[in-house]
Amino acid sequence: MPGIDECLLEAMRLPGARGAALVDWTSGLALGTVGEAPGGDHETAAAEAAELARLAAEHGTFTAQGADRPPVEDVIVSNADSYHLLRFIDTSFDSSVFLHLWLGREEGNLALARIRLGEMAARLVLG
Repeated sequence: MPGIDECLLEAMRLPGARGAALVDWTSGLALGTVGEAPGGDHETAAAEAAELARLAAEHGTFTAQGADRPPVEDVIVSNADSYHLLRFIDTSFDSSVFLHLWLGREEGNLALARIRLGEMAARLVLG
C-alpha cells in the first residue's frame, strides 16, 4: 500500500502527466506535490483546485445518492491544452483529500488516467 510520495510518483508515470498533487479540500493545502504546477505555483494550484472540489462535494446536485458511497468520485476539467482530473479519496477519517493530476492534452489519455487514479486512490495509505 503506497504512501503519498509513491502514489504521486506513480501518477507521474501516466502518459502526458505534467504534475500531480494530493490536496486537502477543506484547507486548500497541498499535502504532497510532484512535477510542474499549473500556473507555476503548487500552493496556488492546490487552493484553486480545492475550491472546485469543495463546490462539487458540498452541493447535492453533483453528489451520489446513498450513504455507502463517496459523494463525488472525480471532477474533470478540460481546456485547450490540458486536462485536470481531481479524484476524491475515501478515507477512514473525514475523506477531505483528493488527487489532482494535470495532463497534457496531446500526450495524455484521460480514460486511462481516470482508471489508474481510481486504483491509486483505493490503495493510498494516509495517516
